[in-house]
Amino acid sequence: MNIGEAMAVPVIRELKKRIGGSTTPATPLRTGDRIVILDASPGTSCPVVETMRGADFVLMVTEPTPFGLHDLKLAVEVARDELGLPVGVVINRDGVGDRGVEDYCAAENIPILMRIPLDRRIAEAYSEGMPLVEALPEYRAKFIQLYLRIADHISKSIKEE
Repeated sequence: MNIGEAMAVPVIRELKKRIGGSTTPATPLRTGDRIVILDASPGTSCPVVETMRGADFVLMVTEPTPFGLHDLKLAVEVARDELGLPVGVVINRDGVGDRGVEDYCAAENIPILMRIPLDRRIAEAYSEGMPLVEALPEYRAKFIQLYLRIADHISKSIKEE
């Protein structure tokens, strides 16, 4: 950190205020009919936790490796167990590694909402800064399905409140 540089957590809180959400952990970050997606780095650092606070849903992207499983467990502990948020998983680079992530999600009743296979075309598009849905248009429908599954989980959890 450099002197005078903005720190991440206050910046995230201000962002939430500007989009109309709450900055308190107990109040969901709701903005009426608008959909707001906040992205955070992997892990459980303070900026990640602040990004999750008040969310309607936390989508975790992981790889099916022991390292991915370790980080996923920590993130689930924070999001679901400490913050009380519903979570779902996307498995990236599906087909490498082992079944640890799948077995953990099954045991913890965490839905796997999408799988993105290990595919050289995806890596090439990413390295060129091209969105996946432009490089491989067949993924557009898969991301729409992902959105619909998340929306379904959110609407069910709102009804339970």
